Amino acid sequence: MGSNINVTLGNWSEWFMLLAAMTYLVVFVAFVWDMASHSKTLGLTERARRDTAEGEAKELVGATAAHSGARAAGSATVGSTVSRSASTRSSAGGASGDGAETGESVADEFRTSADGAKGVNEFEALDYQHNSRRPAARVAVTLMVIAFLLHAFAVVSRGVAADRVPWANMYEFCTTGALVVAGVYLVTLFFKDLRFVGPMVSGLVLIMLCLATIAFPTPVSPLQPALQSYWLIIHVSIAVAASGIFTITFAMAVLQLLQSRREKKLATGEDARLGFLRAVPTSVTLENFSFRLNSVGFVFWTFTLAAGAIWADQAWGRFWGWDTKEVWTFVVWTVYAAYMHARVTRGWNGNRSAWLSIAGYLCVVFNFTVVNTLFPGLHSYSGL
Repeated sequence: MGSNINVTLGNWSEWFMLLAAMTYLVVFVAFVWDMASHSKTLGLTERARRDTAEGEAKELVGATAAHSGARAAGSATVGSTVSRSASTRSSAGGASGDGAETGESVADEFRTSADGAKGVNEFEALDYQHNSRRPAARVAVTLMVIAFLLHAFAVVSRGVAADRVPWANMYEFCTTGALVVAGVYLVTLFFKDLRFVGPMVSGLVLIMLCLATIAFPTPVSPLQPALQSYWLIIHVSIAVAASGIFTITFAMAVLQLLQSRREKKLATGEDARLGFLRAVPTSVTLENFSFRLNSVGFVFWTFTLAAGAIWADQAWGRFWGWDTKEVWTFVVWTVYAAYMHARVTRGWNGNRSAWLSIAGYLCVVFNFTVVNTLFPGLHSYSGL
């Protein structure tokens, strides 16, 4: 009886994982649609503001010419011209103010907030100005919550079917890791408006689920003896959480590089292209928030390394044995430690910090995929 229930739950897990993947695909499309439409709206607003500025400049030139003629004609005319000039400036200022209230580009708004003009948090400023007119984004977030619930049911049912925690092989680690990425992103949305990174997060989650299903299919099976420990729950759960955070910061680092390149082109008057980046914060804002998340992820990974050493001592009688998995876990820690140190003490800001963050995440991916599948060792638990 119990065996039949386990088989049924295992089948349900596979079906719900498929439903979750399909829903994440729709979420990805919705986020992309939102980015495209919102970027187009911001582009129209920027074009209108440029036209207003050009008209203001022409009026100012005309007012200056009239003022010069009036000075030659007499003081009465001068007074009239000054009045008209003041009126022109007042109307121009009103137009500029209206343009600011209708919404600047996200990059401009974040820069204003950072300067402390309004005294509000930069992400709250984005929320205040732009959230109310983005139905596609609200649909995407709602669908992502539904996908997360389907995903969570699939992961939990897999664990109940196996009568253990569902992260004992690469299939389960990948599906659970994808669940954590989606969960961390949704929780963060309650505090910061990170919808601009939604396409990359939902896309990465979808890739992880496809990778688990296609490359790492593993039937429900009992734990290997070396994994039968409460440290599996502690060590691997923290590692999954850290990997989820690093996935989000990787997406933000890629956006930072693209936004930095666009900002440089705009500064020189070149055609920046990549119009969707209008809906993305400035590269400085992306870098700062990515650093905060990486700080949390680094603490989690440090605990992962320490917990793994303690578990190794209990399982094999030594804290460190230069196993391939142990070495690459330390390599990941070293890269992120270098990122933290270089940015805090050496002033490695901008693109250099983004590249270090990307390098750290690539090491995480290498540690999870290549090390687990190609290198023999005590940590070869891929289940393949």
